[in-house]
Amino acid sequence: MQRHFSTGVLAVAVAVLAFRQEAAPAAASAGGDRQNAAAIPDFSGIWAHPYFPGFEPPASGPGPIVNKSRRPRDGVGNANQFVGDYDSPILKPQAAEVVRQHGEVSTRGETYPTPSNQCWPSGVPYIFFQHGMQMLQLPDKVVFLYLRNHETREVRLNEPHPAQVTLSWYGDSVGHYEGDTLVVDTIGVKRGPFAMVDMYGTPFSPALHVVERYRLIDYAEAKGAIERNSKENIRFGPGVQSLEFDPDYRGKHLQLEFTVDDEGVFTMPWSATITYAVPLGLWEEHVCAENRLGYFSTGREAAVPTANTPDF
Repeated sequence: MQRHFSTGVLAVAVAVLAFRQEAAPAAASAGGDRQNAAAIPDFSGIWAHPYFPGFEPPASGPGPIVNKSRRPRDGVGNANQFVGDYDSPILKPQAAEVVRQHGEVSTRGETYPTPSNQCWPSGVPYIFFQHGMQMLQLPDKVVFLYLRNHETREVRLNEPHPAQVTLSWYGDSVGHYEGDTLVVDTIGVKRGPFAMVDMYGTPFSPALHVVERYRLIDYAEAKGAIERNSKENIRFGPGVQSLEFDPDYRGKHLQLEFTVDDEGVFTMPWSATITYAVPLGLWEEHVCAENRLGYFSTGREAAVPTANTPDF
């Protein structure tokens, strides 16, 4: 499987691999409930999902909020106008109203604030929109590196959630391996000024619970998800983003299937997928532009994070 690394990322990956090899025997013998290190799937490398806004509808069952605004030429979701489906049966009335209000802003040709365009931490599952991701697998944790704005997450392995969870931007995440699958359970996601689970402004409550399942799949299985995705989300063309799909790649794909459960917002749990492939291009630095005027056409200032006192 071909991989593309920048020099810095390659150095980190080599160091992590060496550490994994040294620590693997200890990890394997740490307890009978831990999976043999040799059986742990290798998700390492850089993965690309160059679609926007990103969530793939599931093959069946309740899925994520989708865009009511469609492109006339092909019926794909209009990435220039976000009008979330506020009539979706998964939304409770108050949440539907929040989504509807966001859609009205977009319909007027304006841009509403989101974590990503205000340079705030993305949270889970919002962060899954990012088109570049890398996983570092260590004996006691898995680290997720996301391309945009240096966002990272840490997942503790083979540990329970604490009795009292401290809220944080990416929540308290614990994981374990089930055969060829990494299962991640996240609660305690902190709600900031732009608390949303997707680009349509869908809110979340303190009850938010997200379960992620990562596994490697053959192209034949990935093809169906990619085709579903192409009917809902636009794909970045060459030169728009640094990481693009290799159109000829037919090897293993990495698929994330996640389920969102939040009784404060949704009438039922719903699921979606993110299907990653091997990228073309390099892992380049993407920094959120802290422009105080943001993306707004009205001259209104953006709410980028600021410090009241100097760091040093």
